[in-house]
Amino acid sequence: MKRVVFNQKGGVGKSSISVNLAAISARRGLKTLIVDLDTQGNTSHYLVGDNANIKHTVADLFKQTVGWFLKPLPAIDFVHETPFENLYLMASDPQLANVERELESRYKMYKLKEALTELSATFDRIYIDTPPNFNFYSKAALIAADSVLIPFDCDGFSSQAIMHLLDNIMELKGDHNPELEVEGIIVNQFNAQAKLPQSLVDDLKAKDLPVLNTHLSSSVKMRESHSASKPLIHLAPRHKLTQQFCELFDELEQLS
Repeated sequence: MKRVVFNQKGGVGKSSISVNLAAISARRGLKTLIVDLDTQGNTSHYLVGDNANIKHTVADLFKQTVGWFLKPLPAIDFVHETPFENLYLMASDPQLANVERELESRYKMYKLKEALTELSATFDRIYIDTPPNFNFYSKAALIAADSVLIPFDCDGFSSQAIMHLLDNIMELKGDHNPELEVEGIIVNQFNAQAKLPQSLVDDLKAKDLPVLNTHLSSSVKMRESHSASKPLIHLAPRHKLTQQFCELFDELEQLS
């Protein structure tokens, strides 16, 4: 199972959701890989902090597809251990921004799919974190994935933009990945005491969109988790938000 977490809007919790679902997957005994395609590298930093010794990044994986490597390395050489058992990382790199134009001009969008298909023999679950725009890397991720998860952060702009996002996903599905499924919309930073968030969620449901039952609340514990470079299941396993992530993971596993 290869899941991509994608939204064209920034600040909706893509990295937090990717890392915490992957960490729970690993904690449950599933050998899990997370691929960080965002040049900002928030997912990579979340998992390994500032002191990681990453020899080969996801940028290097892409670079070798356009002739910079005399002998291409196997995909597993770009995978690195994290401090957490069963959880592995294909790390981001600022060089992703520098090579994007050449990759796109040479139409290399299927190379990630080839690499992850190869790695599917090694890993039980693969999560892909994406940049917050519909660019080469997010398209490559959607082509490589079995399903897409869409974070929704309960504000008006997010609600207006989600239909356009779904149109883009459906167009890519038709052109490049007919097996891709929209697994669900993840309601994030949900405040049950406020009227607007529930109104926005009700609006999505009224449009018959696949809103997942588990909602993630806002908590300072998430910022503490980022600062500590430790997913919630390891930092605060009994915290309310951690339990919500566990419920979300279980809901997704039942759907898969």
